[in-house]
Amino acid sequence: MHARVLIADPLSEEGIEPLYNTDGVKVDIKTSLSKEELLNSIDQYDALLVRSQTQVTKEVIAKGKKLRVIGRAGVGVDNIDIEAATEHGVVVVNAPNGNMNAAAEHTLAMIMSLARNIPQAFHALKNHVWDRSTYMGVELKNKTLGIIGLGRIGAEVAYRAKGQRMNVIAYDPFLTDKRAETMGIQNGEFTEVVKQADFLTVHTPLMDATRNIINEEAFKLMKPSAYIINCARGGIIHEEALYNALKENKIAGAAIDVFVEEPAIDHPILTLPNVIATPHLGASTIEAQENVAIDVSEDVVRILSGNLVRNPVNIPSVPEESMKEVAPYMNLALKTGEFLARIQTEAIEEMHIRYAGEVANIDVAPLTRNIIKGYLRPHLGARVNDVNAAYVAEKKGIAIHEHKTNAAKGFTNAITVEIRTSNEVRTATGTLLNGLGARIVNIDGYPVDVVPEGHLVMVHHKDQPGAIGKVGTLFADEGINIASMHVGRKQIGGEAIMMLTIDHELHEGALEKVKQLDHIYHVTPINL
Repeated sequence: MHARVLIADPLSEEGIEPLYNTDGVKVDIKTSLSKEELLNSIDQYDALLVRSQTQVTKEVIAKGKKLRVIGRAGVGVDNIDIEAATEHGVVVVNAPNGNMNAAAEHTLAMIMSLARNIPQAFHALKNHVWDRSTYMGVELKNKTLGIIGLGRIGAEVAYRAKGQRMNVIAYDPFLTDKRAETMGIQNGEFTEVVKQADFLTVHTPLMDATRNIINEEAFKLMKPSAYIINCARGGIIHEEALYNALKENKIAGAAIDVFVEEPAIDHPILTLPNVIATPHLGASTIEAQENVAIDVSEDVVRILSGNLVRNPVNIPSVPEESMKEVAPYMNLALKTGEFLARIQTEAIEEMHIRYAGEVANIDVAPLTRNIIKGYLRPHLGARVNDVNAAYVAEKKGIAIHEHKTNAAKGFTNAITVEIRTSNEVRTATGTLLNGLGARIVNIDGYPVDVVPEGHLVMVHHKDQPGAIGKVGTLFADEGINIASMHVGRKQIGGEAIMMLTIDHELHEGALEKVKQLDHIYHVTPINL
């Protein structure tokens, strides 16, 4: 093997030893390259290693004619154009586990410092003030720690909090009662966690569903004696709402390690006496920096050696012949998974995927990955992709089952996805119609014909005259144009569903009004 590796950002010297110890690999460390210098030299390299400083743009990737792998020594890959890397056949790897312990420990350190006013007391002492009464603290024992997001780091924080004899209640869309019981914690709804927490910490990825999830309304639910901690991502907590809540004593204090815009040396929150903060130090330990460098270096060596990797971020290459067969079904698979994610609310335990007809005779592995990705992304964001979707599902405790049959029950092809929770089963069947594209043709046993895209509304109602008309009239009064409507029922006079496609997202006012109509059971907006 003869390969050249460029390290463009400072990495732990011990962490890159796997590269130095591999025969045929030449390592160049150039950590102060300008954009132009990087563009002019990248075509010499087979691999590029970065942290967060170097911007690996589409232009850089296009210039890197020999590039086979880009490694990010850390979790986030915001500084790498993943789409461009995939388009050019460049594998992107990261190190999602290397800083997990450091982030969890920093969260606990912030909680303890907040509880005992340690930074404020030290600052006073340095200014020659011996003040014991002002900095009276609280104990963690028997207090309730609320955790929003129980992924790898959130779970580690929960285990450590239990060691402090705290009560732990967590919210995560994938947390089941069984897993919560095993961990010795309580499984709660979002509002329940916010209300009960004496200390509230967030550990979710930053995406549309979690951006500003802790907002003014959430602060109204919190105890006046509660403290909030963010060592995850800036933007999960609405910063203006946090500032107002702290200034008006709606909560007792906050510990912040991350901000929307960094560096945040002049942030108004830093002027408040009930705030402690650190400059994004969650992963800043010697061990964490060494671990992430080791993880990404080992994966780079694996790729350069032609072996499978542990932490891929983007899509692997698919044989051309296989891709021709599966390509027509890829969007159908993605949308069927996403559709179910939008209508199902409980924590999932199992997913059954049934391929019927023509689609059962091809390699369905890429389709299964797309279904899982479609289901997980509304909850976890774009970090879930074709490569890691099955791995993420496994880590979330979701069992995936594939089934194949040649009988498609009236269709030439059909993909049925069934979601099982501890209390319910939800299903959606999709098919590919010649010349018409993807369709959802069955939802929970109700026959329908729905294009899975745009703004949809699913209405469960009693099958009786006037039900459809009332919904249509209400939408007209609200200025909502209905592009299409499909009604499914299992028996005359029983429960039925209507699937509406509308021109714009259903606003909250109209949603509440349609819920109040007679004989309407459930209303679910679905944006695909």
